[in-house]
Amino acid sequence: MSEERSLNFIEQIVEDDIANGVNGGRVLTRFPPEPNGYLHIGHAKSIALNFGLAQKYNGKTNLRFDDTNPVTEDTEYVDSIKADIHWLGYEWDKELYASDYFEQIYEFAVTLIKKGLAYVEDATAEEIAASKGTPTTPGTPTPARSRSVEENLDLFARMRAGEFKDGEKTLRAKVDLASPNMHMRDPLMYRIKHAHHHRTGDKWCIYPMYDFAHGQSDSIENITHSLCTLEFIPHRALYDWFIKELEIFPSHQYEFSRLNVNYTVMSKRKLKQLVEEKYVTGWDDPRMPTISGLRRRGYTPASIRQFCERVGVQKRDNMIDIGLLEFCIREELNKTANRVMAVLDPVKLVITNYPDGQVEEMAAENNPEDAAAGSRTLHFSKTLYIEREDFMEEPPKKFFRLGPGLHVRLKNAYIIKGESVEKDADGNITTIYASYLPETKSGGDHSGMTVKGTIHWVSAEHAATAEVRLYDRLFKSENPGAEEGDFKDFINPDSLQVIKEAYVEPALLQGKPGDRFQFMRKGYFTVDPDSTPEKVVFNRTVTLKDAWAKEKGKA
Repeated sequence: MSEERSLNFIEQIVEDDIANGVNGGRVLTRFPPEPNGYLHIGHAKSIALNFGLAQKYNGKTNLRFDDTNPVTEDTEYVDSIKADIHWLGYEWDKELYASDYFEQIYEFAVTLIKKGLAYVEDATAEEIAASKGTPTTPGTPTPARSRSVEENLDLFARMRAGEFKDGEKTLRAKVDLASPNMHMRDPLMYRIKHAHHHRTGDKWCIYPMYDFAHGQSDSIENITHSLCTLEFIPHRALYDWFIKELEIFPSHQYEFSRLNVNYTVMSKRKLKQLVEEKYVTGWDDPRMPTISGLRRRGYTPASIRQFCERVGVQKRDNMIDIGLLEFCIREELNKTANRVMAVLDPVKLVITNYPDGQVEEMAAENNPEDAAAGSRTLHFSKTLYIEREDFMEEPPKKFFRLGPGLHVRLKNAYIIKGESVEKDADGNITTIYASYLPETKSGGDHSGMTVKGTIHWVSAEHAATAEVRLYDRLFKSENPGAEEGDFKDFINPDSLQVIKEAYVEPALLQGKPGDRFQFMRKGYFTVDPDSTPEKVVFNRTVTLKDAWAKEKGKA
C-alpha cells in the first residue's frame, strides 16, 4: 500500500473550488502543446498534472494544439504528440486546435477595436520595443495609438484580406503604457504571416499571438483550471484583462514550476538543433529527453509517471537529478524484466576436462523477483564465452572472479578453476583454459565448496550474435544550457558506444521491439526497432547502479 501524500498547492485550489461550488464543482483542464517539435520529459510533468487532476476529481482534459504559428508547425508533430500522450496512458476528452477558433478570435479582436481597446500599428518590432520604455520608465505612444475606431476596423479587415506584407502592420491591445508589468504595455494581438497553415491552408494570413489566443481558447472551452509554468506569471494580468474586457467565461491561470533535469536541455529550439545538425539520429534518439527517445531507450509509461509523481508540483524552479528518473526505471524493471545472459566483450573459455561434444541443459530462473515468470533452459558446452573483464592473468588480492588458480562459479552451472591462457602476437588473450568440478552443478551441488564470485556466460556453440548500443548521458555538463558558449560544446563524446558483435542467449533473437531484459551484471536493455530477423539490436536503458553518482563522489 502506498503512503498517503499531502495535497500539492494546485490540488488544494481545486478542492477548495469544488467545496465552494466554483464552476458548479466542475473540473476541466487542458494540455496545450504547440506542434513545433516532439514532446519531452518536461511536457510529461504537465501531462501528468493536467490529466491526473481531471482523473482525481472526476473531470476531463482537452488536448488543444496551440497552432498559431504556421511557419514552425507540422502535422508530423501533431501525430507524435498524440501518440506520446496515449503511450503515457492518458485519454483526452476533445481534440481541439486554436485554429478551430480563428474566426471567433478574430471577432474578439474586432470587439476590442470597437471598444477602443485595440489599434492597428505601423511601427516595426524594433520601434515598438523602443516605445515601450523600460521597467522604470513608462512607454510613449506611437502615432497609431490615436487612430479612430473606424480606421482601425478598416485596416484590420485589410490585414485579413492580405493587402499588407509580413511585418507591415500588427494589431496591438490598448492597455497601459505606464504599467510596471511590461506585458501590459500595449502588447501585440495579431501579426501578418503569409504562410501555409497545416490545417487552415492559405485561408488566413494574420495569426493571433499566444497571449491573445491562449486565454480566449481556454474561455471558449470553459476551462476551469488553466495550468502554466512559472514564466507565464507576468502574462496572467493580460490573460485576465482580455477575458474581463471581452466579458467571456472567466477561465483562470495557475502557475507551477517547470521541470528542469540535469545533464540535458529542455528547450525545443535546442533539441531541434541537435536533430537538424545531426548530433543525434532523430527526435527519438535514445539519448534525447523526448518521450519518443525515452520510449526507444526502454523507459516505460509507469516509470515516467512515477518520476513525475516523485518530482511533485512546486511554486519554485529547481533542478531535478536525472538519477531520479533512472531510479524509477530500475525499480520497475527489477520487478518485471527477465534476467538473461549476454556477453558484451567476449573472450573464449575452454573447459579442458569437459567431455567433447557433450551439451547439458541447465535450468535458469527468469526473474527472482517474480515467481510467475518461470524458468528457461540454457545450453552448456565445452566452449563458452565470458566477459574479458572477468579474467585477470595477475589478479589482485580481492579479485573474486577468474584467474590462474582461482575458482569462480558459472551462473546456473558449475564451479571452474582457471588454468592457463593463449595469446595472439600482440599479447592479447584469445582463449582462457579452465577445468570444472563435476560435483558442483547448480541446484544439486553437494560438494560443500563455496566461492565468492559468480560470472555469466553463453555457450559458443549456441550463442546468437547481437548489436548492443550502450547509451549514456548526452552532455558532460550538469546544466549545458546555462554554460557560457555553445551548449553543443558540452556534448559527451562517450554518449554512445556500439558493440557490433555481442553474444547472447539464442532465445533473444525472438525479441520484439520494446521487449525489456536485464543483462545479468550489465544493466537493463530493450530491443530496438532497428532489429531484423537476422540481427537483434539492443539499447541500454540504464546501468544496474548509478555510475555517475559514484564518479561525482570521487571528485
